[in-house]
Amino acid sequence: MSDAGLVLGLIAAGAVDLALLAALAALFLRRPSRRAARARPVASLTPQDYRTLTALEGDESGPDGVPIAAYDRVVRIAGWTWILSTGLLVLTSGLWTDREGAILPILGIAALFVLVAHDILPAGALGRAKYIVEGGVSIVFVTLIVLLTGSAHSPFFFAFALIVVGAALVVPPAATVALAALAGASYLIAVAIDLPPGGLDVAALDLVGVNLVSLLLLAFVAMVVAREQRRTRQAAVRLSTIDALTGLANRAYILAAIEREIERGTRYGRGFCLLMADLDNLKAVNDSYGHRAGDRVLAQVADIIRDGVRRIDTPSRLGGDEFVVLLPETDPTGAFVVAEKIRQGVAAMRSVERDRPLPVSVSIGLVAWPGDGATLDQLMNSVDGRMYTSKRRGKNRIIGTYFPAGEPAHAPGGAWAAGPVVASLAGERRVPISIGERVDRAG
Repeated sequence: MSDAGLVLGLIAAGAVDLALLAALAALFLRRPSRRAARARPVASLTPQDYRTLTALEGDESGPDGVPIAAYDRVVRIAGWTWILSTGLLVLTSGLWTDREGAILPILGIAALFVLVAHDILPAGALGRAKYIVEGGVSIVFVTLIVLLTGSAHSPFFFAFALIVVGAALVVPPAATVALAALAGASYLIAVAIDLPPGGLDVAALDLVGVNLVSLLLLAFVAMVVAREQRRTRQAAVRLSTIDALTGLANRAYILAAIEREIERGTRYGRGFCLLMADLDNLKAVNDSYGHRAGDRVLAQVADIIRDGVRRIDTPSRLGGDEFVVLLPETDPTGAFVVAEKIRQGVAAMRSVERDRPLPVSVSIGLVAWPGDGATLDQLMNSVDGRMYTSKRRGKNRIIGTYFPAGEPAHAPGGAWAAGPVVASLAGERRVPISIGERVDRAG
């Protein structure tokens, strides 16, 4: 091939690959995520998924919970190793001395891309397109190298398989198939551009066919392995974060989530509230009807709590008959509404054992961050104390500190309760009233 033909071939290969990459990226960015369309409520934590778990550990994650830092580290090592080994092979083998002037600059541009993508740009700069874009751009570079080093006979074809197999571990199967198709099409483009007079001989055709079949088989194997790895990860996450009886978050998860919310609130100045609900007289149910009946009551209460919170809230079973609900970016007024909804829902439960209804209720404590405690221990102590105050005052009620807008708290330990409630409106005197009977009493 002449120099002019080589230049035109390189330009054509790069243009076609970039066009295919743009179409691929547009397809995946514009298509709604199936995960989002079929997502279950966050409150059920099914699975809440790896992304939240890794976030609680302080490490942002990408698709399927793969930590971005781990992904960047692997791609950086693989990218630099391939670039340096390819450059060394080209310089020492003497096989492509007439094309070193084109190969080395392409490797230099590829090195610059790796440097910018993994060392200069922020980890989340490319968003959900990160894996697709990087895989596609890598295929463009490999296509150009294959074109310059023998096309059908190039020893660097294996790099296509490396990209596709690596991507299969972090992207959905559909994206892996698309990248495999892009790699195969790019390889055929490189072969077609550098086609010798008379076409490929039988040996070259066999080599191209074996390479393409191997690429597809490796992509298939990688997708199967990645799917099993995701299932294993899901099971591990579920076992470590989900309460088996209720399906809510467990103790370890909620404590880590509260710690995370304190860090977020400290950074962005956003408050949150915490509820602790304890079932009244569960021991009597267990003693009279057995622990299976008590388990059914716990599961029903968990369903009521789950249905009564938002997607961004985190309900959990702290242990025994105690539940904790984390309410991000919620003031005490909004938290009280949620708590009362839960209280009324539990009180309205119609659990029946041996043709006898089971009276069930909850006592709820309510605290706000940072007013009721700046640390996890302080908050948990405060909400635990409020919950026990609720029990001492007759159960089936909500106890918390009320913070009217622009005013200090009425008094430490002031109460919102299912019986008497301390309410305050602007310009009013605080007076005990009953729920559903808000009375305006001017000062």
